[in-house]
Amino acid sequence: MKRIKQRLPRHTWRNEGEAPDYRFSLANERTYLAWIRTALALLAGAIGIDQLTPDLADPLVRMLLSSFLCLCSGLLAIFAYRRWSQNEKAMRTNAQLKYTGFLKIISLIMLFLTVIVILVILL
Repeated sequence: MKRIKQRLPRHTWRNEGEAPDYRFSLANERTYLAWIRTALALLAGAIGIDQLTPDLADPLVRMLLSSFLCLCSGLLAIFAYRRWSQNEKAMRTNAQLKYTGFLKIISLIMLFLTVIVILVILL
């Protein structure tokens, strides 16, 4: 007969503190989903630029732009999950929510991307 390993409970942030008011948890989840929706839009934009605009620019420029958008999409999805879990942990332990400087970086990347797209369209 095989031995069945008894699974030990993992100590995670989900077990810490008390469950927050469900309204705050749901608001945190809605924010997470908004970030994911934005990541999906970036991914759709990358696919659109690569597949639907063959005359937009040189194929290398299109590939670089699409790759950059894909990379931004993946990083944004990772950021969204980390932000959601940090906020959830802070709510459970009754701690302050952490400020993130990543929002400035995202804004600068989007400004940079906008300038690149304008230059590609004009050239």
